[in-house]
Amino acid sequence: MLDALRIPEARPRSSAAPVLAVRGLSVTAGGRRQVLRDIDLDIAPGSVLCIIGPSGAGKTTLLRCLNRLVDLVPDLTVSGDVRFHGAPIYARGVDVDALRARIGMIFQQPAVFPGSIADNVLFGVRHTGRLPRRALPERLERALREAALWSEVAHRLDERAASLSVGQQQRLCLARALAGEPEVLLLDEPTSALDPQSTEAIEELILRLRERHAVVLVTHNLGQAERLADSVACLTVRSDGAGELEPR
Repeated sequence: MLDALRIPEARPRSSAAPVLAVRGLSVTAGGRRQVLRDIDLDIAPGSVLCIIGPSGAGKTTLLRCLNRLVDLVPDLTVSGDVRFHGAPIYARGVDVDALRARIGMIFQQPAVFPGSIADNVLFGVRHTGRLPRRALPERLERALREAALWSEVAHRLDERAASLSVGQQQRLCLARALAGEPEVLLLDEPTSALDPQSTEAIEELILRLRERHAVVLVTHNLGQAERLADSVACLTVRSDGAGELEPR
């Protein structure tokens, strides 16, 4: 699959250590069936890594391993090492809520909560309780501006989030992640349910966001990977059904 993908010349970037480093990551379902096998990845700061591959290769599971959302999936066992700024995220005593604030995830379908636009954006920061109440309005506006949504909703922050269009809802979910001031954004096919205009808006947003965040993007769209990626990882399916990285 990689042979069919033309990746533009990578932007110059520093030799800084990866923000996320994955070594020997394997995932087993039910104690027997391997879902992922021996994954090694480095995610550089200020870059977009696209993960491509066929359905069933474990792309979404891999994303969930990067901020421990996989913990919420019954019967999955993770082995190997994932390090965030050199610290193992699967070590005992890790504050998982804090980890997920710093490594935010956006899903394929917009997941808006009941309540207002403002409530949706501030849900995570209120849950962690790490931000004083007086700072919430500023954080709300900043997250919505970074998600390119402020001009469209500034006058209707108290309206129901469900009243937004699907494309706006996806940017709202992005604003919710950005409100936690993440260093890494995990995007699981964020444009698959969107029309071409909304897709273009999200792609332009990703290119702006990589100036401040590392982005890991799962996509089935090879053209999208060509447009956005600094690097690409392709998952293939082994004969036993496990996903593994295709060698470059």
